[in-house]
Amino acid sequence: MKAGIAIFPSKKLQDFANSYRKRYDPKYALIPPHLTLKGPFDINEEDLPRYSEKLEEIAQKYRPFPLRTTKISSFHPLNNVIYIKIEPTPVLVDLYNEINEDPFFGSPSENQFVPHITIGQELSNGEHADVYSQLRLIDVEFEETVDRFHLLYQLDDGIWTVYETFLLGK
Repeated sequence: MKAGIAIFPSKKLQDFANSYRKRYDPKYALIPPHLTLKGPFDINEEDLPRYSEKLEEIAQKYRPFPLRTTKISSFHPLNNVIYIKIEPTPVLVDLYNEINEDPFFGSPSENQFVPHITIGQELSNGEHADVYSQLRLIDVEFEETVDRFHLLYQLDDGIWTVYETFLLGK
């Protein structure tokens, strides 16, 4: 089965992201707006409790931290993904690195960590240019405190669901 690790932002930020995702993200119905800490990796269902134990240990090492959005950006020309940029804080980067550098969670991501919430993907070049030219002008200022992250798994129909939530700190 596929698993992943993510942070879900506040309802207010999710509602903002979804106002664009429902138009520009074909994966809108599969998972709520999120910040990926570990992209999809394969695990056996019977191993989920072991992953939970490991993530609980990691969660205890970190304190809640601020999540700030700064603007709408794009990964173009690498790909036509449009996203809400999240300011990388030392705690967020350390949490990401600890999870991704631990061989327990599989091989590390080949991509540089760019904290973000996707709002558009799988757009043609023309669609991307048109949509991004409009969205990049929008003021996107949210600030909130992250105090948890989630271990997710993918159902047979492609929808992602939470297996367990991990609170940061003791």
